[in-house]
Amino acid sequence: MEFVEWYPRGYGVGFKITSKILEVQSNYQKIELYETEGFGKLFVIDGTVQLVEKGERSYHEPLVHPVMLSHPNPRKVLVIGGGDGGTLREVLKHESVENAIMVEIDEKVVEVSREYLKIDGGLLERLIRGEEPKAKLIIGDGVEYMKSHKEHFDVIIVDSTDPVGPAKLLFSEEFYKNAYDALDEKGLYITQSGSVYLFTDEVLGAYKNMKKAFDKVYYFTFPVIGYASPWSFLVGVKGDIDFMKVDLDRAKTLDLEYYDPERHETLFQMPKYVRDLLEGKGGS
Repeated sequence: MEFVEWYPRGYGVGFKITSKILEVQSNYQKIELYETEGFGKLFVIDGTVQLVEKGERSYHEPLVHPVMLSHPNPRKVLVIGGGDGGTLREVLKHESVENAIMVEIDEKVVEVSREYLKIDGGLLERLIRGEEPKAKLIIGDGVEYMKSHKEHFDVIIVDSTDPVGPAKLLFSEEFYKNAYDALDEKGLYITQSGSVYLFTDEVLGAYKNMKKAFDKVYYFTFPVIGYASPWSFLVGVKGDIDFMKVDLDRAKTLDLEYYDPERHETLFQMPKYVRDLLEGKGGS
């Protein structure tokens, strides 16, 4: 058995499958879980790879720690999406965090992740029982939640699906302006923004929209296991935070496998033609 996620132009990322664990249709999407030959469990939503068990930190670490270590004192954190628990798990590694809220619209994602995927180390169970003192799980629309909490968060992390189809709203100018308003006087916003080579137009569109909303915008890439890498991330800055610098002393307290804070500058290696497009210099 094989599972292949097909990207535009006939490009695919595939895994050898030893068994299918489950397939369930939620109110929002089709959720599938497989056992792979060499990467543990494979989590799929609407035919797209969300993560593989042995390698998921190659996504969650660059999504979380660069912004958390760049912010001088990240106490209040909002996670939109991320129902598998991996993003919030990484957020709570930071001792400065006092209040972290995860808003996931699909309760079934949380249920499947808690019962079968289990990359969260028991976090989802503790959230459901109300036994996690620094964090809270809300089943609901993260976009609407963000609108009602102005100037509230130090860091906002959007762990969404790819910037195509229905998720395109999460990469709109209006959404970014709402995110800007939801940040405190100084704050950082981050989102994954798709495959650099295969979603180039979507990355460019999201970058341009973000520049209309934030004081400064950064882009970086990271090789993510299971994705059509290099995978892109966009960071919006409110205030005078320097995203090019991270707190290496705080980084020493973290257990990291993929993202290396001491080599933070290597994040910003974008292919030249994409960088030229992002910076308005044309390109092939």
